[in-house]
Amino acid sequence: MDTRRRERYYKLLLIPQIMTIIRTILQILILYIFYYIGVLIVNVTHLPFPPSVIGLLLLFLCLQRKWIKVGIIQQGASFLIGFMTLFFIPSMLGIVEYPELLSMKGILLIVTVFASTVLTIYLTSIFSGIIERKERGLKGKEDGGVERHHLYH
Repeated sequence: MDTRRRERYYKLLLIPQIMTIIRTILQILILYIFYYIGVLIVNVTHLPFPPSVIGLLLLFLCLQRKWIKVGIIQQGASFLIGFMTLFFIPSMLGIVEYPELLSMKGILLIVTVFASTVLTIYLTSIFSGIIERKERGLKGKEDGGVERHHLYH
């Protein structure tokens, strides 16, 4: 393969990957914009909520109202979810600096964290089921208007 063909070949290989990276970065920036809108709202109104929760609620509202399509943020969100466990490492290492967390207060804290984790898993399963049923309903309408139940596939 001559040099010119090789360069063209590599360009054809790299352009989709570069576009995917750029698209992912832009989608993460969109998520950050929602976060900073939440920060702005909390700073202006002094609401007793974390800014990330306000930003998440705004994003949910925009997705629910279909002002923003899921595809606009899907790759960026998937990328962040893929690395989510890495975001917890600094907070887990920070716990080591507080030995009082291993005392009676620590046991209460562990029980609270366990209960909230179970509640989060339960609520996530409910919402995932709702979203899955909704997506299947939309897909069924696209496939000919017949909605199928997952037990009959």
